[in-house]
Amino acid sequence: MTNNISNQELITRRVAKILPDPEGFAKLLSAKKIRLYQGFDPTGGRLHLGHTIGLRKLMEFALAGHEVIMLFGTGTVLVGDPSLRDTARKTITQEEIDQNIQGWKKQVEKIVDFGKVKIVQNGDWLTKMTLKDIVNVASNLSAIQLFKRDSFTRRIGRGDTVWYHETMYPMLQGYDSVVMDVDLEIGGTDQEFNMLVGRELQKKMNNREKWVLTTPMILGTDGKTMSKTSGNCIFLDESPEVMYGKLMQVQDNLIATYFELLTDLPMAEIEALDPSTPIENKMKLAYDITRQFSGDEGANKGEEYFKNTIQTKTAPGDTPKLKVAAGTTILDALKAAELGVSNSDVKRTLEQGGVELDGVKIIDATTSVSAGILKFGKRAYRKIVIQ
Repeated sequence: MTNNISNQELITRRVAKILPDPEGFAKLLSAKKIRLYQGFDPTGGRLHLGHTIGLRKLMEFALAGHEVIMLFGTGTVLVGDPSLRDTARKTITQEEIDQNIQGWKKQVEKIVDFGKVKIVQNGDWLTKMTLKDIVNVASNLSAIQLFKRDSFTRRIGRGDTVWYHETMYPMLQGYDSVVMDVDLEIGGTDQEFNMLVGRELQKKMNNREKWVLTTPMILGTDGKTMSKTSGNCIFLDESPEVMYGKLMQVQDNLIATYFELLTDLPMAEIEALDPSTPIENKMKLAYDITRQFSGDEGANKGEEYFKNTIQTKTAPGDTPKLKVAAGTTILDALKAAELGVSNSDVKRTLEQGGVELDGVKIIDATTSVSAGILKFGKRAYRKIVIQ
């Protein structure tokens, strides 16, 4: 990531909104170096490209000389963020929290310079709050305001339960801004409600302004919101062959957006991309993003695999063997193939005609496999061996 970050780019690229007003924030940046943060609740072990948009924004501010904090929500994660949730989150153990944090650091170290970012955990103050502290913070917020959030009103409208601890989440996240006394909070568009609560608390408890910057939510390979449950994610720990291949599946109308949000290619070059050459543009995109996480060697490997395997539609010479018993169904063989996807994804791909055996599509899950080359999706191959 380049050090030549202008204030104009800080407030435009990878930005959905700046609240309460972008003009006031631009004046602030011109007047002083600011303190800012983004919070991450370590609820899962794998990160996808959508998570990197905010991280790249944090690094832009860090490279521009601002004080940047990366906060792990070791306190808020005990409650669980209800944003965009139609049900309460499951509780998480301390062991899972610690494992997830270590996993996150390892996955993002290629794009985050931890020497320029301060890491803190809000469990250090949230878990030490007394009843008096909680009442003091809560007295600055309206209960009606908290219940107006969309995810709560949808549940109430259906007659479902909103648990009391969930209503505390925006207050606890908002209190982070007060404790760290920040000028700015960064988060996805789904975090706008929580961040504005933090703005209100900062104004009432520290008597000063806090701005909110939301980053866009990236769409997945199928054009729908990228999420772990929809099977359209590109994970940071993918092999270079898989990451490159998935990026080549991105819909043509999303190429420029991916370049803007997930790379450092200058905007002038992005705007100059020829829309009549989507394959070439995607190959450039796939190489750039794969290189970020696997280096030039990995990007070259991913590109070569795509050209030799996907474009020519031939199985690579090092295709892994899959030994199965005679009579094994295609569904059971796919489950045993360790494809890195869920069983529901396996079934969906099978039903949608994404499975072939020696070039013949198979849709019936009960079909018995025979020796040959099994192809799953556009990039996964297994050599079936009957034993």
